Amino acid sequence: MTIRHFLTTQDYSRREIDELLDQAAEFKRSPQGRQLAGKAVALLFFNPSMRTRTSFELGAFQLGGHAVVLAPGKDAWPIEFEVGTVMDGDTEEHIAEVAQVLSRYADLIAVRAFPKFQDWAVDREDRVLKAFARYATVPVINMETITHPCQELAHAMALREHLGDLQNKKYVLTWTYHPKPLNTAVANSALLIATKLGMDVTLLCPSPDFVLDERYMAYGEENARQNGGSLQVSHDIEAAYRGADVVYAKSWGALPFFGQWEGEKAIREASKHFIVDEAKMALTNQAVFSHCLPLRRNVKATDAVMDSPACIAIDEAENRLHVQKAVMAALIGQG
Repeated sequence: MTIRHFLTTQDYSRREIDELLDQAAEFKRSPQGRQLAGKAVALLFFNPSMRTRTSFELGAFQLGGHAVVLAPGKDAWPIEFEVGTVMDGDTEEHIAEVAQVLSRYADLIAVRAFPKFQDWAVDREDRVLKAFARYATVPVINMETITHPCQELAHAMALREHLGDLQNKKYVLTWTYHPKPLNTAVANSALLIATKLGMDVTLLCPSPDFVLDERYMAYGEENARQNGGSLQVSHDIEAAYRGADVVYAKSWGALPFFGQWEGEKAIREASKHFIVDEAKMALTNQAVFSHCLPLRRNVKATDAVMDSPACIAIDEAENRLHVQKAVMAALIGQG
């Protein structure tokens, strides 16, 4: 039996993405349903969460299901993911047993597990998520690992609500300063969904060091070709912002310095001017602005930008609830 997971939107066609967004819009209009009646969802958080946990728990509840939240290493046993390892360290049980047992209890497993930030060659393999998908006998959802597909859908839904047809709209994915390097997941995902929806995407970052992993750049180029959009990289702030319809801000770490953050510090500290402010937004085509949240005000974006009518970050955050209900209903829903 083939199990359909939701690990990355790259596994889904443009038509399937549109169908999920249409279903999410329906759930936004009519929140209550019985699609998950009698169904159980296991939510595993290896990292902290506010929006993701709240929206998944409430989403399952609103559709008649029940969510169980687990934090391995805290309220559940530490899990081993390596194959063939001698488990004489801190881990108590292997993913092979964990995924199979949870599959006997729950109808769906959702996983949030950030990279270790030590070796990108290892982290880019997404071992935790893929191990769950390998051993589980029920669908698995990615709640954020090295991509964040649920955030992608919520972002795309907010853009459709505010801009309508997204084809060939100019989309600027801009790096912003943060006092510490962060996961590239949201940036990877923003690149994937914007190119899949046929937008003209500009990846704006301080230097080539901050260009995203070649895998996601290649996916973005492929998506752009298939869907009539484009993808380019820019280090010129004014040129990137000029005429933009969408500005999406995110900070992420430079992959060449992955695990060696002191080497990146000088570049990062010299790039605080990438903050999204009123002057930059004035260069756009009355663009909407968004961010996945949480956001450090007056570091990533100014108060004026965050509090302006152009900011749709709260709409995007709300849409996490609706799109995740659509994903759960598509994977295990009844009726």
